[in-house]
Amino acid sequence: MIQRIQTLYLLLVVVLGTLLCFFSPVQFLLPDGIEYVSLQAFDKWPFAVMTIAIPLLAMVNIFLFKRRLLQARLNIMNVIFCIGYYALVALYVAFVVKGYEPIHDVKMAGADWYVNVWAAIPAVNIVLTMMATRRILKDEALVRAADRLR
Repeated sequence: MIQRIQTLYLLLVVVLGTLLCFFSPVQFLLPDGIEYVSLQAFDKWPFAVMTIAIPLLAMVNIFLFKRRLLQARLNIMNVIFCIGYYALVALYVAFVVKGYEPIHDVKMAGADWYVNVWAAIPAVNIVLTMMATRRILKDEALVRAADRLR
């Protein structure tokens, strides 16, 4: 149902979520000046799961256009996944600031970190998903109102 605006919102979530798979939201600068990008999606499995789940759930949600209440619930779950992604990033940065890189055992004590532009993608996905949820619930109200008239 591409003519519905919520489908376009969800399609944007799919595209942006797929982009998040290829770009690191956080980069670290080691004390000796070497830039260390260690937060790629497929480098660590929790990030891979979250990064794949967000666009996949939005894609599945596009094809559930006849089940609007299920669509709304899956959208809320997708928002929770986006918030969970930020929680994972914060947890990982906390590990690195303490001087421990959990997978590669790289000595990162004293490393500085900075957030890339790509870290905003889950926030944009949250906004787009909530806009889609609002439109889905508006469609559901319209259908229920039409059923009452019959």
